[in-house]
Amino acid sequence: MVLALRLPFLNEAIQGDDVDYLYGAEHAQIEPLHPYHTRYVFLGDMVEMRGHPHPPLDVWYLAGLLALFGDVREIPFHAAYILFSLIAGVSALYLARRFCPYPVLATVLFLVTPAFVVNGTSLESDLPFVAFWLAAVAMFVHAVDRKSLFTMGLSCVAMALAALTAYQAVVLVPILFLYAWKRAGRVFYIALLTPVFVIALFQIFERISAGSLPASILEGYMQSYGFQAGAQKLKSAVALAGHLGWIVFPILTFAAFGRRIAILGVVALLAGVYDHNPIFWVSIAAGASVLIWSVEHGHDFLAQWILIFFAGAVVIFFAGSARYLLPLAVPVAILVTKQLSPRWLYAGIALELVLSLALAVVNYKQWGAYREYARSLAQDAQTKRVWVDGEWGLRYYLESEGALPLQRNQVVRPGDVVVSSQLQSFKFNTGGGTLAPLSEIGVTSRIPLRIVALNSRSAYSSAGLGLRPFDISRGPIDFVRADIVVERKPTLEHLPMNAPEGAQQIISGVYELEENKWRWTSGNAVLLLKSPGQPTPIKVDLYIPDQSPARTIRLFVDDRPLSEVHYDRPGAYAITTDPVTPLGSSTTLTIAIDKTFSVAGDPRQLGIILTGAGFEK
Repeated sequence: MVLALRLPFLNEAIQGDDVDYLYGAEHAQIEPLHPYHTRYVFLGDMVEMRGHPHPPLDVWYLAGLLALFGDVREIPFHAAYILFSLIAGVSALYLARRFCPYPVLATVLFLVTPAFVVNGTSLESDLPFVAFWLAAVAMFVHAVDRKSLFTMGLSCVAMALAALTAYQAVVLVPILFLYAWKRAGRVFYIALLTPVFVIALFQIFERISAGSLPASILEGYMQSYGFQAGAQKLKSAVALAGHLGWIVFPILTFAAFGRRIAILGVVALLAGVYDHNPIFWVSIAAGASVLIWSVEHGHDFLAQWILIFFAGAVVIFFAGSARYLLPLAVPVAILVTKQLSPRWLYAGIALELVLSLALAVVNYKQWGAYREYARSLAQDAQTKRVWVDGEWGLRYYLESEGALPLQRNQVVRPGDVVVSSQLQSFKFNTGGGTLAPLSEIGVTSRIPLRIVALNSRSAYSSAGLGLRPFDISRGPIDFVRADIVVERKPTLEHLPMNAPEGAQQIISGVYELEENKWRWTSGNAVLLLKSPGQPTPIKVDLYIPDQSPARTIRLFVDDRPLSEVHYDRPGAYAITTDPVTPLGSSTTLTIAIDKTFSVAGDPRQLGIILTGAGFEK
C-alpha cells in the first residue's frame, strides 16, 4: 500500500519549505555538525537558520543524500524518503494489532489520510517525525506489555530520533506516561525523559559551540513576525479542528463518534456563521465529534493520545497545517475501526483514498508547473541578473538556474529580470525603472480541489490563507510571470512622499506610504530626482519621533557627501543645503541616518519619518 501511494509521485517537484531544508543540507557539506550555521532569505528577510523551528536530523538525512548523489535529484531523494513511510506503516500496523479487531483496515485507514498521501513525498520533517513518533509509541507499548528492557531501549532510540526531528516530540512524555501508569517500573518512567534530554543536549551543544541557543533565536523570530500572536493562534486552533475532522472521511467520523447530535448541530451552526461553505462547517463538526468522544472516554489510552497531542498542537503551532496532526492519525483511525463494521470501513477508505489522491495530483501539478517555468527561463538566468520574488519550489528551481532570492525592498536595476508569484510576493523597488512583461503562465488543474491557491480559503498548509481544510474551485492556483526592468526617467525634482510618482523614484530604504502623507525610512533612504537646469538647494522635510534614537542625518548626492546635521532631540525639522550643481539629467539623493530601531511584531528597521525631499522648489 505504501509503495502504491509513493511510486507514482517519485518525480514530484521540490515543494513547500523543502528549499529551506535543502539550504541546511548544502551547508552541511561544509559544516556537518552545524548545518544551520548559515543564513537564508525567509519571507523577504535575511534570517539566521539557527532559528529554524526543527532540530537538524532531517537536514542531516538530506545532506547524506546530497553527498551520495552529488546534487538534488527528485526521484532518488523521494525514493529514499519511502523508508519513513514504511516505518510509519509498520508501526501503525503493530499498534492496530494491539488495540483493534481489524488491524489491516485501521492501518490502511491511516495510510489514506490526506496529509499522509499529499505530504508523503515532501522533503520536510513531517514524515520522518511521524515515523519515529509511531515507532517510539509502538515499541514503548510492546516494552511495557512484555516488560522488555531491550524493546524499551529501542523505543528510547526512536524517541531520540523524533526529538532530533521536531521539538513537539516532548509531547510523547505525557502520552506514554499515561500508558505506563500502574503498568511499568521506575526504569520505564526514566526512559520517558529521552525527548527532553535529547533536545536539551542539542541546545547545550549549540550554546557551547556557537554561543547562542537555537530556541532563543527561534523565539526572537516568533516575536518579530507575530507568529505567536493571539489571533494567529486562534486561527491555527480552528484550522486544526477542521483538519481533525478529515483524518478519516467525515461520514466515518460521524458514524463512529457523532452521538451528540444536538451539540454537533450547534457547532456546525456556529461554524456556518463564520463561513457558510459546507466543507468548513462539516469539518469543524467532525473534528468536534472526535474531541467530544475523546473527552467522554478519557480513561482510554487512545483518547488520551488524541486529546494531549491536539492540545499540544494548539499551544505549539501557529500555521494550523494539516500535516501537524499526522501523529494522532493512528489513534483516530484505530478508534473509528473499533466502532464500525468492515462494510463501513471499506466505503470510508475508498472515499478517503479518492479525495487524498485527487489532492495529491493537484499538489503534484502545482509544483511541477513551477519547475517547468523555471527551466524555461534558464537562458535568461545565464545572460541577465534574475531575481525570484517568491518562496517554495519556484524559488528553488530558479536559484538552481542562477537566480537570486528577492529581499523586501530590494533594489532592482534596468536590465534585471524579476520572476514573481502572485501567491506570495514582496515589495521591491525598480530603482527608477519600470517593469515590462517577458512571459507569464497560469498554474491550474482540472481537478477542482485547491490546497494553496489564489482566491482560496484553504488552511491545508497555512491558516493564514483561510480556515477550510481544503477548498473547491476551478479558478487559477497561481499566476507566475517574468518582467524585465527597463529604464524610466524621473519626472519630479522635489519628491513629496505622497506623490503618485513616488514608487518610481524611491530606489531603496523607504517604506510604504502612511496616512497618505509620510513614510518611514530605514538607515539609508535613496531617492532618484529629476535634475533642475541650474544649481539648486536640496531640501529634506523630516520628523524624528520620540521613540527613534536617530540624531545625525547625512546627505549624499550621487554618492558625494553633501551635508551633515545633528539634532539634540526629537521633532520636526527641515534640512536645506547650499545650491547643488547636477551632474546629469537625474540625481541620486541618499539620506543616511545614524541609528535605527524596531518594534515588536514589525521586522523593519526604522529610522526617521520623511514627508518630502529633493531640489527646493
